[in-house]
Order: sequence, then C-alpha cells, then structure tokens
Amino acid sequence: MNYYIIIYSLLIFFLLLTFAKISYILNLVDLPNKRKVHSIPTANTGGVAISVCLLFALQELDIFDKNLALILSIGFMISIVGFIDDKFGLNTGGKLSLQIIPIFYLIVFENLTLTHIGDYDYFKLELGTFMMPFTLLCVLFLTNSFNYFDGLDGTLIFTTTSVLAILYFLAPYENFQLFLIMILIPISIFLLFNFSFFKLPKLFLGDSGSLYLGFVISFILIYLGNKNFVHPILLAWTVSIFVYEFLSINIIRLKNRQNLFKAGKDHLHHLLFDRSKSTLFTNFFMSLLNIIFFLIGYYSFILVGSLASLILFIIFFIIYLTIRIFFEKKVSNNF
Repeated sequence: MNYYIIIYSLLIFFLLLTFAKISYILNLVDLPNKRKVHSIPTANTGGVAISVCLLFALQELDIFDKNLALILSIGFMISIVGFIDDKFGLNTGGKLSLQIIPIFYLIVFENLTLTHIGDYDYFKLELGTFMMPFTLLCVLFLTNSFNYFDGLDGTLIFTTTSVLAILYFLAPYENFQLFLIMILIPISIFLLFNFSFFKLPKLFLGDSGSLYLGFVISFILIYLGNKNFVHPILLAWTVSIFVYEFLSINIIRLKNRQNLFKAGKDHLHHLLFDRSKSTLFTNFFMSLLNIIFFLIGYYSFILVGSLASLILFIIFFIIYLTIRIFFEKKVSNNF
C-alpha cells in the first residue's frame, strides 16, 4: 500500500502540473481586482484538478463503500458548477440551482439523508418528514460555507485538513481512514502549487475547489451519521469553525443591511491577515481554532454527555458571534 501511495502521489503531482499549465494556455485564470489579494492573473482550476485526481483514485482503488465512491464521483459535478461560475460569473440563483441538482440526487436517489440529529438522553431529535429539505439546506449551507473560506492562499486547505484529521480520529475504520488519506494527498500536493513552491505554476482552488470540498465533507458527515459511527453533535463540532463563521457573517450582513451574497473582505481570515500580515499565522490560527472547538465539544461529550455538548455548541456560537460583531464594529470605526 505504501508503494501505491507513492505512485499515486507522483501521478497527482503531474496531473496538477498539467492542469496548471493548460489553464494558463487557455486563459482559465482569476483576474485581480480591489477585493482580491493577488496582483497577477492566476490559474483557478485547482478544484477541477483535485476532483479528477479523486476520480482516478476511485478507479484504481475499488475497495470503498458505494456511498463514499458516489460522494466523490457526484462531487465532480459540483466542481464543474464551480468551474462554470469561475469562468462566466453565474448569478446567485443560477449557482445555487446548479448545486441543488447533484445534492438532490444523493439525497433522493441514494438515500444519503439525515434522519435525525442525535439522541440527547432525554430526547431524540428526529426529523421525520422534514428530513429531505433539512438535509438539502444543511448541505447547501455547509458547501457554501467552505466557499467563504477560500480567500487567502492555503486557508481552506489547512482548515479542511483539520476536519479530515478529526474525522480520522473519530472513525477508526481502516477503509474509511484510507478514503480520507486519498482525499488528503491531492489537497496536500495542491499546496505546493498554491504557494508556488519550487517555482511551480501558481494554482488557485477556485469555486470549483471550495464547493467541491464543502460538498464532499457535507456528505461524509451524513454518511457517518447514517452509519451511526459517530454521534451527530460530534460531527457538527468537526466543522464548527465553518458553521460559526458562515452564520456570523450572514447575521452581521443582515444587521448592516448588506447583500448576503456579495463577495467581501469581512471574513475572519481577511481580518486576521490584515492585522498579522502573515498567511502562515492566519492559516495556522484558523485550523487550530477548529481543532480547539472540536476538543471542547469532544471532551464535554465524553465527560458529561451529548446534551452538554449540544448546549456548549450553541453557547460557543453565541460567544463567537458576539466577538465577531465587536471586531466588525472596531474595524468599521477605524475607517
């Protein structure tokens, strides 16, 4: 298996290199503007490249659960939606409508649906007839919350890696852990291109990558919940930073009567980078914060119980939102 991973990694590297070079030839690039950090046109097909890499892994490793294989294969459609958006700039309605198609397929035809959101000793949160619309909304929200994190080199990859590491710890099943490793390898190699190490052509994830990773993680969580491998509240803690940040930004924008769907620099990673001027610090902080949140949720679950963990999840969101509003006001006053 170690030999296969080495070969797989080399193939991934050359595939990403090929995508990067072709993207510049075909002018598939993200153009700089006032909102963006980069100053030169940069290839933005990293997400499509990663999704193709994982399709290759599925072809070569026919050992995964059918649902896990479907998550990656149908996820390719989401990466294409992101690619179209990057290229043609879809409006919000068109972008969400195209996302709904593959999500709807997995929910309705493959039964990857949340049926409940946990047993909390005194009660069980059953979804009943609301399970399909609830699952659709959750996947849409989480998928697009990943898109919110893609505004600085490496931020989304580092934070996604923290999620994969937590899931590796939570679900110690050999095939599932191998599945996570197969995802981790291409996104880790992608960082070499994202940061232009060894003078490699610079490559962005683009919407194709952020939406793809959000889609894949969303359905992995649903898969684990359906298999009863991990309690739903622990699954929620694995992506707590994404949930907290997505909800906080939209609440702040609603409060300020701003457009919810307009791209901006009001995300936490932008605020941290503006203060620290360090990409490394920002990425490390975001990843560490997600891990710290998870550890709080995990140990409250182990030491006290699922209900305590659920209550803490809500309390920490309120604290997070309060801090975000405070710093948002402070930044506004400085201007």
